[in-house]
Amino acid sequence: MKWTVEWTAAASTPDWNQVLRSQGLPEGEALPTRLVGLVDAAFERYLALAEPRAILGFVEPDVFAGIYRGEGLNSHETPLESIVPRASRLALFVATVGQRLSAEIGDLFARHQPAAGYMLDAVASEAADGLAYAAGRELLARLQDAGELANGARVLPYSPGYCGWHVSGQRKLFAFLGPETIGVTLNQSCLMQPLKSVSGVLVVGDSATHRVHPTYSFCDHCGTKQCRERMASVK
Repeated sequence: MKWTVEWTAAASTPDWNQVLRSQGLPEGEALPTRLVGLVDAAFERYLALAEPRAILGFVEPDVFAGIYRGEGLNSHETPLESIVPRASRLALFVATVGQRLSAEIGDLFARHQPAAGYMLDAVASEAADGLAYAAGRELLARLQDAGELANGARVLPYSPGYCGWHVSGQRKLFAFLGPETIGVTLNQSCLMQPLKSVSGVLVVGDSATHRVHPTYSFCDHCGTKQCRERMASVK
């Protein structure tokens, strides 16, 4: 079963402070007037141009196993190998903030306005990441309406390109979902178009489902360690 979801630009607008944090800017301190203007303009452009939408589809564990294996380029051991068997439901997703926004970012750089382009890129990136969690909330609501949501169930997104899941895994994910229907395609390098798009699997389960120890071979090269925050968020 597959379905599409659309949001308003306002509903998908990222948090101001999160955008500042992503740029390494000091939170809670007075910012230069010009910088505030750049951020304000980026949010205005986002509200005017964003077309956030997603496609989701339930997937059985055995089918997902084949999708996850992809082209055999995953790391030797990965978190999802232990997480998925504990899950109650799985759903693949692709979400995007739309082509108009990505085109505007490119146009700003082409018009020699790198500061404006960079700030809009930051807002769009945070918004795209947020759509993965918004898709998760839509999934939980659908399960709730169907009476299929267990008490204490939580959902987290997991994406190709992270935590040992090779980015080439998107090829089989796209073949399963067909996100061309929402305007998202994949090039030969497995780069999504529009650029501000996200894909992956939504894993539903209790908090223990998502608990792993960040001691995999690739963890030493991770610059964010966001897995700790993610695991804490579902407790």
